[in-house]
Amino acid sequence: MNILETLKLAFSAIWAHKLRSFLTLLGMIIGMTAFMVVLSLLQGFNGYVDEKIAGIGSNTFNVQRFNFEDFKDTDTINAAQRRNTELSFAELDFIRQRAQLIEMIGAKAGNTSSAVRNGDQTLQDVGITGAEPVIRDIENLDIAEGRYFTDIENDNAMRVAYIGRDIATNLFPYGGAIGGEISIRGIPYRVIGIQTAKGTVFGFPQDNFVQIPIKTFGENFGGLRRQRAPFFIARPKDGVKTADAVDEVRTLMRIIRKVPAGEKDNFGIVTPDAISGLRDSLFGTISTVILFVPAIALVVGAIVIMNIMLVAVTERTKEIGIRKSLGARQKDILQQFLLESGMLSAIGGLIGLILAIIIGQVITAFVFPTRIPWWSAVIAIGVSAVVGILAGLFPAWKAARLDPIEALRAD
Repeated sequence: MNILETLKLAFSAIWAHKLRSFLTLLGMIIGMTAFMVVLSLLQGFNGYVDEKIAGIGSNTFNVQRFNFEDFKDTDTINAAQRRNTELSFAELDFIRQRAQLIEMIGAKAGNTSSAVRNGDQTLQDVGITGAEPVIRDIENLDIAEGRYFTDIENDNAMRVAYIGRDIATNLFPYGGAIGGEISIRGIPYRVIGIQTAKGTVFGFPQDNFVQIPIKTFGENFGGLRRQRAPFFIARPKDGVKTADAVDEVRTLMRIIRKVPAGEKDNFGIVTPDAISGLRDSLFGTISTVILFVPAIALVVGAIVIMNIMLVAVTERTKEIGIRKSLGARQKDILQQFLLESGMLSAIGGLIGLILAIIIGQVITAFVFPTRIPWWSAVIAIGVSAVVGILAGLFPAWKAARLDPIEALRAD
């Protein structure tokens, strides 16, 4: 008996008991759906982090007060707070004048939350940041309308604002945001640019912000004195390795801060690799545990398939006897039941995959970006088939070992 005939027999057996087949598949469907939804969430999160790193430049890095390692426990945080002082514009100028491997470096002051008004319209909890004009090129900002602020506007602490799409839409519902005026803590700012919409991430809007020149931020917000800058963003020159540029900036920072040889840095440098490493360290073990939970449902589904196939062997004992008396070999019987259990499981895996894709699209539309790579979809169907074959191994072996005479006597 060839494979095609065996497949036809297996499909006929599945189709003959549609309700039982569906109930058998239910465990596999639920398990595969849960597994693929969790996988798509993890892949979506990883893809989002990588996309954001690429968006601001995969070779840029931050110089800031603290490093990731400074937050591993309370004692380390307290020690870092005593040791690490705020960054200053003097340090920024020192790096600019002496660095040979840096193409651009700029300062940003982050994130103060405040209400923003235009006439009778008010938005609460808007993120207000300060930045130097060079930040536009370092972060590859995508400007939809207008422009970013200039060096002259920053040097003179002018009250101009670069805003997110949500600010423009809500405070200027009839258009005319460019050149319009918004008010932050009673201080008026003229809108000069609007950023292209980014949407939401983890349910949080990315377009609800106002960015102003950093010297304006220093004058109008108490969180930043004029001579201070919370952190720097640097981009190496073309052809320069990020690691080499980081080493140069670290050396310059240690020089200006007079850090003795052998002592720990009293500042932090964060690179894209450090961000990816932190993500992997945080979510590596967690991902394994999270994926293990829905995988249990696949095991349960496999046990259900094995039990149903044992029932099928009992029900079809006489059929097996007739086939054996007509010349069917043990190999033919074994092949038939293995293909039947494998096909049954693969169908359940395919349905689970389709449901996971639908659920993923809904989650992406309303909450969080998800992603199901094509290779994972192929592996999912393959794993489902293999699980089914393994689950059907014992029932198939039992069917193949039946004595034809005893089988013919069965009711």
